[in-house]
Amino acid sequence: MCTPSKTLQSCVPFPLDDALLQEVVEKAKDWAIMHGAAMRSKQDFNPDALLFAPFILTPSSFPRKEFQKAVELQPLLNELIHAVAHDSQFLLATLSSTEKVDEFTRALIAIYRTVLDEGIAQPVSLGLLRSDLMLETRCDNDCGERARAINAYCCWKQVEINTIASGFGHLGPSSKYLQRVILLRSTVTLALLRSDYLPNFSDTIKQVEINTIASSFGGISTIMTPMHSYILSELGHREKLVNLPDNKALSGLCDAMVEAWKLQARPSAAILFVVENVTYNICDQRFHEFYIRETYPHVAVVRRTLTQIGEQGRLGPGKELLVGDVEASVVYFRAGYEPGHYFGAGEWDARLLIERSVAIKCPSIQYHLAGTKKVQQALAKPDVLRRFMGDDASKIEAIRDIFTGLYSLDREEGGDEAVALALADPERYVLKPQREGGGNNVYGADIPAALQAMSSAERSAWILMERIFPPLSTGYMVRPNGPVPPPLVQLVSELGIFGAIIGSKDKVLYNKQIGHMLRTKLSSSNEGGVAAGSGALDSPYLID
Repeated sequence: MCTPSKTLQSCVPFPLDDALLQEVVEKAKDWAIMHGAAMRSKQDFNPDALLFAPFILTPSSFPRKEFQKAVELQPLLNELIHAVAHDSQFLLATLSSTEKVDEFTRALIAIYRTVLDEGIAQPVSLGLLRSDLMLETRCDNDCGERARAINAYCCWKQVEINTIASGFGHLGPSSKYLQRVILLRSTVTLALLRSDYLPNFSDTIKQVEINTIASSFGGISTIMTPMHSYILSELGHREKLVNLPDNKALSGLCDAMVEAWKLQARPSAAILFVVENVTYNICDQRFHEFYIRETYPHVAVVRRTLTQIGEQGRLGPGKELLVGDVEASVVYFRAGYEPGHYFGAGEWDARLLIERSVAIKCPSIQYHLAGTKKVQQALAKPDVLRRFMGDDASKIEAIRDIFTGLYSLDREEGGDEAVALALADPERYVLKPQREGGGNNVYGADIPAALQAMSSAERSAWILMERIFPPLSTGYMVRPNGPVPPPLVQLVSELGIFGAIIGSKDKVLYNKQIGHMLRTKLSSSNEGGVAAGSGALDSPYLID
């Protein structure tokens, strides 16, 4: 095992002078609020008030080569998920054990079986995906003297692919501009499919899990780049702005929705955003709507909850989805549709109604199932990739290289052996359930008790994943009601790459990589969700 350095070099020298730090933090907070890098408070909810979203004051360093590899790999991952989503036999067989013990998965599969029996009304799906990756400081291959001396990592590992609620794209660019202005003021030198380059990815990118839930921060991430540009400029480091990559996640996500809308050729129909009854992440959601209305003023956008769709929804004579007096040609599950939030009967009825319609869904029921962790674990089995990627050796090799450390807990699939591995060295692993939303994973020392409390059947709702040990970075995390000035802390980051794909079982019509986000948390924290309160928005500063 190689032993690389475990700290990435900061983009500016730390610590900052206390007076300068306090001045810059106050400017950054105001910039964030005034540009929409904000959320409603969960603790003291007020629909008329916003708090800035937690953010890292200066952009976190990120290897340029690895960033580009992640960007280039995304279309191939889009293609894989699209193929998996359209293989009903594989989905049902893979999820058969999970279906028996996980209530939410069972309800999704019930809808899937219903529409399969009736005939899929709309063969075209829209996938808005996010692939999450982290650098790894521990690997089994020989990194070489140069890697040990220069890099703070051995390889990439993918954390997950998200296929629903691709939010926070808007905040990426804002962060870049904010960090630009701050660097100028200082006297201190101070973030769906074919690719021929994929064989070069060997031994650098590893996938940890695929997920269909919470592909969020597409809107707000687009703000983070201009935000960090402002901060770096205020700190007197304007010359470093060239190392902040452009981020067009918001426009990429919205353009894909409009492309799906165009396919329907019904100009009077709308794009329907399915939202929660109470929305905290309002800026991220609204930026998508505002972008579409400004850029494509002829395209209507409406917001409805599943409760409203259940009460007002019906199918027209051609299976058009009608909600009140609105026809929806594209349905985008923006939020509030994840296994941690179980529905009432009316909401499940609404989900089935949507699936029976000719509206293009994002995600469709099959896309939702394709992103489950159990499916990702199955994809890591030998020779399974050939089922979806054919005999293209370069594609198979590129994807196989990103799979690592995923184990089934089903007894008939070697689950007892996986349990033994986890019990022998629990700090190496993470237990992951089907549900998402933050706070549901089990880490390290807590794993033995969790496994011992499960029956063999209950284990089928979980997978075991090798834990990632990313390199550290140093920075200032700014939070609402946090200390001023904030302390200098150690951080770890997770890169998300957005992709979009549109197509049917037999044909891909649209496939792109469309942006990125960077989410950063304290190195001592297991969970890293921004909306859940444990992570912070960031953007990558590319280093060679």
